[in-house]
Amino acid sequence: MNVGIRTKVLSGLVALEFLYIFYLETIITVSEKTSQVFAIPVEVLKTDTVSLLFQNQGVYNLMIAVILIYTLIISKNKFELLLVTLVYILVVALYGGFTSDISIFFKQGSMPLLATLSLLYDYMKNKGTN
Repeated sequence: MNVGIRTKVLSGLVALEFLYIFYLETIITVSEKTSQVFAIPVEVLKTDTVSLLFQNQGVYNLMIAVILIYTLIISKNKFELLLVTLVYILVVALYGGFTSDISIFFKQGSMPLLATLSLLYDYMKNKGTN
């Protein structure tokens, strides 16, 4: 199935978002920027436990970006891998929105939602031409 350019661009932006989150959580864990983005005081980020948890979570976000990049550049199963990965991201964003703050859903889930809707549009468009 062909995945449209709009879906590729939106999915690429999702990958960039997750690379940025990795950068915040793993590379500049104890920084004003990370403190600002996650609304956690720098003093808290400096604690060993929180710092380690952030860095670990950052690696998960890096791997999501790697999966998306692999899917967009190499995979022959773009539709299937994009759908599974984007739905995974949306479920996690929904969970964060319900358990912590609704703004998490909008920050983490808006771009993946647009990419998913675009992917489903591509699917319906391809289905109609077959």
